[in-house]
Formats: sequence, structure tokens, C-alpha cells
Amino acid sequence: MTEYGRDWSRTWCGEISDTQIERGRMDAYEAILARRSIRAYLERAVDRAVLTRLLEAAMAAPTACNAQPWEFVVVDSAEGMAELREILPYGKYNAPAAIIVCGSVDKALNNCAEKYWVQDCSAALENILVAAVGMGLGTVWIGVYPIEERVHGVRAGLSLPETVTPLGVVFVGYPGEEKEPRTQYESGRVHWGKYSL
Repeated sequence: MTEYGRDWSRTWCGEISDTQIERGRMDAYEAILARRSIRAYLERAVDRAVLTRLLEAAMAAPTACNAQPWEFVVVDSAEGMAELREILPYGKYNAPAAIIVCGSVDKALNNCAEKYWVQDCSAALENILVAAVGMGLGTVWIGVYPIEERVHGVRAGLSLPETVTPLGVVFVGYPGEEKEPRTQYESGRVHWGKYSL
């Protein structure tokens, strides 16, 4: 464990042992396998402090050249969610909240964002999905970009400027259904060293 790692654990997690840190790594793996698309939710609001934790996880994602080309819109009112469901053809689920992950090249820290904002924002979105599992929440990713009519609908519905592009919508809530953890690993899709037919 590096000194940097020890300092980080003290700052963000309090005093924890190397064993606990190692266990945390295993928990991350388990959370990845437990991440499933949840399409039914309990009638229970998600507190803004909890949503903020998800946003903190999102903004911990790696970005090309550390450009951080993102902005986020959080919808957590019944009216706002009803409007969002009207906009999204595949987003009719009863989640109480949503986080819209947007590319914002103008807000990025450098011009790497022009080429890599989709990858950067996808990493942020995945962080939300995995962090939610560890917090007892369910999520489902609703794709927006690059389908132009969906981009236009979300942009109009959320009053996004033309310089902000919605990549995807994450519905968030307490799960009303259970799904078993899984991997979809297939050894035939893995090529060691070089690609082979």
C-alpha cells in the first residue's frame, strides 16, 4: 500500500486497515457483477444527499487529458420524471429520479474533450451505475446520443444549450425487483497476445 493510498483512505474513509482496503477491492468486483438493469422501483424518493454521492462517483471517472467534459442534470420531482418519460421512448419506468449525463465541450478543461467526450462521459455514467449498487439503489441506462431525435427531445425538455449534448439518462431508485449477479464472460471473445480466428 503506497503512502498516497494510505492518505486517501484516511481522508475519505477514516482510519482503515490494509485488509479492509483489500476487501473493498473485492466489493468493487462484486458490485460490478451485481449491476443489473432495474426496470421496476419502489415508491420511495431518493434523497439529494444520496444523489450527490452518485455524482461524486461520476466525477471520479478518468478522462482523456483530464478534460472533465461533463455536466449533469438531476431530475427528482414527480413532474420532471413524468416529462422525461414522455420524451424517452424506452424510458417509461417508474424511477423517482434520473441523472442525465451530458457532454459539455465548452466547460471542458482542454480540447481533448472534442475527440473523447463520449468515452469520458460513458466512464462517468458507468461509475454511477456501479456506485448505485453499493448504495442499495437500482439503475437503468437509457441511451440518448447519437440518436438525433432523442438528443433533440432531451435537450428541449431540459432546456440544454446547443453546446451541451445529452449522452444518456440514468434512472435511479430503490429496486422493486431482484436480479441475480452475473457476468456475461465468453472465452471465445478473448484473444491473448494477438487476434485469432
